[in-house]
Amino acid sequence: MTRLSIAALALLLVTSEAARADSVLVLNSEEASYSILSRSTRTEVTRLPVGREPHHLILSPDGKEVLIGSTATNELLSLDIKTGERKRVVKDILDPYHLGFSPDGKWFVTAAYRLDHVDIYHADGFRLAGRIFIDGLPSHIAFDTQSKTVFVTLQQSGRLAAFDLATQTLKWNVPVGNAPAGVVMLPDDKRLLVALTGEDGIVQIDPRDGSVKGSLQTGKGAHNFFPKGDGRHYFLSNRVEGVVSLIDTKDELKVVGSVRIPGGPDCMDITPDGRELWVTQRFLRRVAIVDVETLKVVGNIHVGKSPHGVFMLKSTATVTAGAPVRAASTAGEIK
Repeated sequence: MTRLSIAALALLLVTSEAARADSVLVLNSEEASYSILSRSTRTEVTRLPVGREPHHLILSPDGKEVLIGSTATNELLSLDIKTGERKRVVKDILDPYHLGFSPDGKWFVTAAYRLDHVDIYHADGFRLAGRIFIDGLPSHIAFDTQSKTVFVTLQQSGRLAAFDLATQTLKWNVPVGNAPAGVVMLPDDKRLLVALTGEDGIVQIDPRDGSVKGSLQTGKGAHNFFPKGDGRHYFLSNRVEGVVSLIDTKDELKVVGSVRIPGGPDCMDITPDGRELWVTQRFLRRVAIVDVETLKVVGNIHVGKSPHGVFMLKSTATVTAGAPVRAASTAGEIK
């Protein structure tokens, strides 16, 4: 191979890697597809098929894969974190509506919204450790930082349940409000935040027993969280209100900023440089781009029907400390 050919090949590889690092993955729940977007050009580069009813996605513990839950086909699709290319399909994962790995990477948990059960797997090989049937439409999940407990919201019954990961048993199941959805454990491991989609705000929960310790009004249809990245502030999508709120969690909960995003704002992710928040708009088939510093919408990209999960493909995978499971919920009535 000539020097010129070697140089050309090297340039091609560098350019290809830069393009991949620039990409954003979006799930189109009601179109059985996912879109790959370009951050720099703010366009949809391609749209590819995936199972049926893909709602949520999660980064693997080793940071090499993004796993997409295909609820109607009972499987997980694995994509390469750098390229977005398909790597494998994991079969026999029943109704993986919401999914996540424990912080220590030992456990993998799914909430089966359609089938009313919570599955706890050994993450190594996705071996089922226990299946707990529980009424109330299991929705979103969060873990404690010690990887001992998983918390699951039950949208229909208005409750929050806690499960012991090692024994796969129920610890407690308590009422928290109307249609709880997003749930996140704060970095201090002493406070859980739960978004009440059937109400107009969030509640603060004691993870030891599920008791409600406070509340905050944010907007109608409070739905899902995403960390700003400083361990203190969290974005919250208020789907009915059409607003994303910025919440300060240091002492008393308070809203310190907001940005109007119409069309059912739902899932969120932040660009690696921390400058932009990307938000799926469930009912407009769009993704909104928000300047984090000014809290202004600076762009929109059209995607498929009912865009849900959104994830930044990275040239080097990084995990945000205290990040909740990356997902939101389904389109339709409350999902």
